[in-house]
Amino acid sequence: MTTNKRPLNLTAGFNRFMYGLFVVLSIYFWATNQFTSAFTNLGLALIFDPFKQEVSWQNRPRYQKVWLIVHLIVLFGLVGYTILKRLF
Repeated sequence: MTTNKRPLNLTAGFNRFMYGLFVVLSIYFWATNQFTSAFTNLGLALIFDPFKQEVSWQNRPRYQKVWLIVHLIVLFGLVGYTILKRLF
């Protein structure tokens, strides 16, 4: 009898772990007033999509879309704050 075993998909857990790690690093750098490192790590966190990457944007639940859009807004806010802080 032949059984079809699929290979274990570890990418979802890895992506969630890395996403969380970069978000925590970003919060740490923000708390220590290292805003350049904070927004860099927050931007890198988006590389590791914490949700299923196979699902297209149109088919994602609303809470996932809101989560990722808020993440981008915070990222752009940190970038803008860092630029304005260096100018003035």
